[in-house]
Amino acid sequence: MQNVFCVILYALNTKRVEKILLTRFLDYISFDTQSDESSTTFPSTESQKKFAAILCDELKIIGIKDAFVDSNSYVYGSLPSNSNKKLPVIGFIAHMDTSPDMPGNNIQPKIIKNYSGHDITLNPDQNIILKTSEYPELKEYTGQTLITTDGTTLLGADDKAGIAEIMTAIEYLVQHPDIEHGEIKIGFTPDEEIGRGVDYFDVAGFGADFAYTLDGGRIGELEYENFNAAGALIKIRGNNIHPGYAKNKMLNALHLVSEFNTLLPPQQRPEFTSDYEGFFHLIKVEGTVESATMQYIIRDHNAQKFSEKKAILQMITDFLNNKYCEGIFTLELKDQYKNMREMVEPVFYIVEYARQAMIEAGIEPHIIPIRGGTDGARLSFMGLPCPNIFAGGHNFHGKYEFIPLQSMVKAVEVILNIIRIVTNK
Repeated sequence: MQNVFCVILYALNTKRVEKILLTRFLDYISFDTQSDESSTTFPSTESQKKFAAILCDELKIIGIKDAFVDSNSYVYGSLPSNSNKKLPVIGFIAHMDTSPDMPGNNIQPKIIKNYSGHDITLNPDQNIILKTSEYPELKEYTGQTLITTDGTTLLGADDKAGIAEIMTAIEYLVQHPDIEHGEIKIGFTPDEEIGRGVDYFDVAGFGADFAYTLDGGRIGELEYENFNAAGALIKIRGNNIHPGYAKNKMLNALHLVSEFNTLLPPQQRPEFTSDYEGFFHLIKVEGTVESATMQYIIRDHNAQKFSEKKAILQMITDFLNNKYCEGIFTLELKDQYKNMREMVEPVFYIVEYARQAMIEAGIEPHIIPIRGGTDGARLSFMGLPCPNIFAGGHNFHGKYEFIPLQSMVKAVEVILNIIRIVTNK
């Protein structure tokens, strides 16, 4: 059956919803909320605290009376049920921080109305061009409104688009109390981009039976499985001697960095993998002849293959210590998050709700594995099953990031459809 409520809503008010979303989104991305992996505070940056307070105030303005920011800068709120039925409590969650991989301050977005389907010059001075030959999916949005960067920063659609979409959907429900629904929970989290997003999330206090993160990519994405993830730190102890007298004495830690990396399978690097294929990703090297460090992230959807990857790092460490001297290499491994599939499959109907919501919004669902992680992965293991829904953006974490405004409108429609579907079950 067609979703009559949403068909009527968007047939009559699409332009109004677009305007609201655009205004919200441009406001949100004006705040620099990058997280900082090197920080020892929570959240990792003061700017996230300020943004949390602003979002809390906005929730109160639109009618969420119990909205509050806790001591860890999580934003919580709820829309009470207006139904006589005993309905599940649904949560919608998005994260406030943006990636530290690319500058996130002084964002100067470009708004491309009625996109022509051709290359987009983001920055003529630096000759930075968003090319259809490199990003052919651009042509799918011909005639739509695109929001892009100016080629010098990221955009922040990951995940401020998700916040704007949740806020807009909740505001609509507040303004239309005649629409029946159960209790709806809202949560905005800090530090997702550095893997700490739910370190202190109050699952019990949140009180949802299940939830959805609005943190996916292109329109139609629906995800309930993600990488198993770990981080690896390798410390290397060299021996620095004056190069004129170094024969049989020097041990150059920088050369050992290269030797370690070449022992890993090159076909298991991110640039050579896709779909369910995992990888080793060298993300940072620091050092001198005397000492050096290497940082990797390890990812795989399959638990056994994930364990094998960690074992490979240990075998290389042991091999090189045996070759040179015990203690030259030390390996520190830390698990980060697990594949949420095992926690979501027992309640797979929540994935079906989202899939049906997309179909009724005229969207073809793409159920795919996340080649990364979301807050929902860890929340699922904390007792809150939490699949991930598209927010609409492309090319996250980089200067070629863009988002079609119409995809954001559809995300709002999907939220409202989920609520309606659950209410009518």
